Amino acid sequence: MLRIFKNLKVIDWLYLCACVGLIVLQVWLELKMPDYTANLTKAVSSGKIVQSEIWENGGMMLLCAFICMCAAIATGWFSSHIAANFAKTLRTKLFDKISMFTDKEMNYFTTPSLITRTTNDVVQMQMLIAMGIQTLIKAPILAVWAICKISSASLEWTSAAMITVAVMVGTITLVVSLCYPKFKKIQKLTDNLNDITRENISGVRVVRAFNAEDYQERRFDKTNSAVTKNQLFTSRIMGMMFPVMSLCMNGLTLAIYWIGAVLVNNASSLTDRVAVIGDMTAFTQYALQIVMAFMMIVMIFIILPRAMVSAKRINEVLYTEPSIVYTKSSGAEKKLGEVEFKNVSFSYPDASTPCIENISFHINPGETFAIIGATGSGKSSIVNLLPRFYDCTEGEVLLDGVNIADYSKKEIEENISIAPQKAILFKGDIKSNITYGSEDEISDDDERISRALTISQSEFVVSLNDGLHTPVAQGGTNFSGGQKQRLSIARAVFKDASVVIFDDTFSALDYKTDMLVRREIHEKMQDTTVIIVAQRIGTIKDADNILVLDEGRVVGLGKHSELLENCSVYREIALSQLSKEEL
Repeated sequence: MLRIFKNLKVIDWLYLCACVGLIVLQVWLELKMPDYTANLTKAVSSGKIVQSEIWENGGMMLLCAFICMCAAIATGWFSSHIAANFAKTLRTKLFDKISMFTDKEMNYFTTPSLITRTTNDVVQMQMLIAMGIQTLIKAPILAVWAICKISSASLEWTSAAMITVAVMVGTITLVVSLCYPKFKKIQKLTDNLNDITRENISGVRVVRAFNAEDYQERRFDKTNSAVTKNQLFTSRIMGMMFPVMSLCMNGLTLAIYWIGAVLVNNASSLTDRVAVIGDMTAFTQYALQIVMAFMMIVMIFIILPRAMVSAKRINEVLYTEPSIVYTKSSGAEKKLGEVEFKNVSFSYPDASTPCIENISFHINPGETFAIIGATGSGKSSIVNLLPRFYDCTEGEVLLDGVNIADYSKKEIEENISIAPQKAILFKGDIKSNITYGSEDEISDDDERISRALTISQSEFVVSLNDGLHTPVAQGGTNFSGGQKQRLSIARAVFKDASVVIFDDTFSALDYKTDMLVRREIHEKMQDTTVIIVAQRIGTIKDADNILVLDEGRVVGLGKHSELLENCSVYREIALSQLSKEEL
């Protein structure tokens, strides 16, 4: 829990110190007022009322109350600034850390959980600081100081106060020990709730198509009921604390008056009786201060258990190191696009068998290299190793003769471009999606944009009313599958990298568009190494070399005509799509 507060900035610590000073001032003033009350009570009880004493003590009480109010307002201002700034810092660090995660870490935490940690868990920490600084610091100081005030005068009153404090501490300890595991469970169930909701919303068309609304509702109700059950348990347990505190407050007040009555009866003179009555009035206020202090602690312990769980979950993300570590720079010169795999094997985390095994091939600069194979044969796994989405478990992946692990992150990003299997568009406009990742200001007339649109056959952009500035909805939902794939291809081409990977990026294109895109790639990207992963024979048959995979192993490597003669797996795939005459 304490480790998360290392993320506070210097200015936040300064504000925190100011809060502590102001809170100490508040406590001192609040505990000073009962002294003036005692003086007034003694003056009234003695029968000799002096108007100047009333004005003096009453004026001091009003002054203390006014200064205390100003200090409380200042403390609230400082604590709000600390809470908001702390939440901003946590969100920034979480976002930056998640951006550095590889697929391994993303699969470990899962997307819904990371969203919950970046939003809900951060809000819990913000609430703890905003509501907790004043009460968390003030409550212990107020309780200890008030107890010391009482114990300095009467053993009987001190004993009553100690018994009350013991009951309140025992109640708080019991409640926290019962609620903490439930709060931990609630945060995990919130992850599940987000997961189900996100899945249902994103797949709503499939749900309706298969008439699965009732099934999805049952799944949601199951998790929702679990969350409700745990929240009801914690709310009911927390609800016990306030009646107990109220009982302690009234019981302590009654005990002080009962003990005071005994002390008054035992007093030998009028002066002693007046002193006891004055002290009893003051100690009654001290007792209320003690109870109020523990009431504030109760308020904190309503928030604290859940905040502790949130802090642990945030720290898990912040202190998880990405499995792939990049070097500062390879020191290599301009990349040419030569790619080589040497005896490469790869297994996904916790997998029992390798996904690909003993893969070796070489791609010369400017070649078009194709990969084909049955579903699950390891095609995407191979291309994921080149941009270091994963690291191979055995062997070497080389770019221009240098191990890919020796390149910096920036060098890899500059020299390898990829159009992923699932075309992903970001909210904005078409231009921002095509030029995505570019740090320079790009004009609408930039040749790279027109080149990317021409190669990807995205002429439909010109026909749109707003052209390049046509809005793109989140996820590109306002475009068809084929349009999204063409824009994804345009983005990969615009980057002008030495190696461009098309990971099954032509699957949503019709045969004519597929042919036109490949022709443009061949004519206008002759100096670029192109790697194409595809299922269609027509898409890859003109490649310089074709790699055939079967169950993670290489079963063929060569040109289309060679593979038809020498590779039975390739021949089977080809004949399943085209007739002998067409081949």
